[in-house]
Amino acid sequence: MKTALTSRVRTAGVLTALFLAAGPAAVGSAPTPVPARSTSAWLPYWGSDAAYADALQHASQLHTVSPFWYEATSASTVNGYPGAGDRRMVDGLHAKGIKVVPTVIETLDAKAMAELLGDPARRTAHTDALVDIAESSTYDGLDLDYERMAETDDEQLRERVRVGYNALTAELCTRLHARNRQCVVTVMPHTLLDGHAYDYAQLGKVTDRLRIMGYNLHNALGKPGPLSSVAWYEEFLGYATGVVPREKLEVALPAYGWDWTVGSTGRAKHVTSREAEALRQDRKADYLFDTASGTPHFSYTDGGKRHEVWYQDANGTAAHLAVMKKYGVRNSGLWALGFENPGVWDVLAAQ
Repeated sequence: MKTALTSRVRTAGVLTALFLAAGPAAVGSAPTPVPARSTSAWLPYWGSDAAYADALQHASQLHTVSPFWYEATSASTVNGYPGAGDRRMVDGLHAKGIKVVPTVIETLDAKAMAELLGDPARRTAHTDALVDIAESSTYDGLDLDYERMAETDDEQLRERVRVGYNALTAELCTRLHARNRQCVVTVMPHTLLDGHAYDYAQLGKVTDRLRIMGYNLHNALGKPGPLSSVAWYEEFLGYATGVVPREKLEVALPAYGWDWTVGSTGRAKHVTSREAEALRQDRKADYLFDTASGTPHFSYTDGGKRHEVWYQDANGTAAHLAVMKKYGVRNSGLWALGFENPGVWDVLAAQ
């Protein structure tokens, strides 16, 4: 964050010097161009009012909001979560110049999805159901966030999912584009060990935006550690920028964390970045920053048990945006509205 702020101060100084040098003639010249909006964010259906207010507050930085509203449960069934299609929100976001591209997730596992995607008739029925959702309101497109289908160690099954998903997205994107709507696909990071159910190169050809989830390096069921790291960003961005045009790539940044009970085999507790910082202050825990990963963390004791909390804030976001800049990826996303440390918006504005 310090580096980002220093850059902004230097830039301000240069602009001031240029203005003074130009003298009175500069007055009345062409206005300074408004920076292009470069951030998208998800709007969770739980806590949606707070998330919606957050979107309106930072509308000048947001080009797209993806309400987390829909769930595919079969080839022909896509159900809405509570509040899905809220016209007040859709219209309110549009009034601020923000595109509304709702997210659809899937509940089917790898085997079920491989069978669905491998059957042309069922795949088309699924595409029909998705197009119906896109046309059910004044939406600007759809975001497919199909993750469960990727959770398999069976290489043959994973390849069937990969090939079938290529066919689905090609068909869906063609039909959405014919309706002047965007086609967005969200994927897991592609590394040596993960993300191989997604064909980045093919998805990069047919989609308008390929969103990479830059989080959950350490998850709720694993050992304590950072949600993301500089080295991890280096790995997946190195791959992604080699096969997908940079202008189509977007990296979604975390605005949450996990609270692990050390030594427990149970699931870690989810905390938003705001909740994590409030907890740290309440427990009077030292703020620690892991420079290797670019992630804040702290520990505390409750009921005789030690807890470790790793989360993300403005300092860590700045560290990861620096890696994105290195690879020429300017588009960022945020999971999720209402979760974030407020200072994150200043860092995003300076990217």
